[in-house]
Amino acid sequence: MWTVIYIAPTAKIAERIQSRLEGEGFLVRVRSINLVKPQYEILVPSGEVQEVQEVLGSILHM
Repeated sequence: MWTVIYIAPTAKIAERIQSRLEGEGFLVRVRSINLVKPQYEILVPSGEVQEVQEVLGSILHM
């Protein structure tokens, strides 16, 4: 099962996060959602959520 760990405001940010997480060895999916404006869900397997959140924190604070 896949879990949303982050919602990116642009495709460019979603691609950057996906690339960085895959570089760390995680499986990652990006799914477009259209609410008021397009946004992008970053999804990872449920079993990896805690490890990914630690890495995601460092990615987002760069």
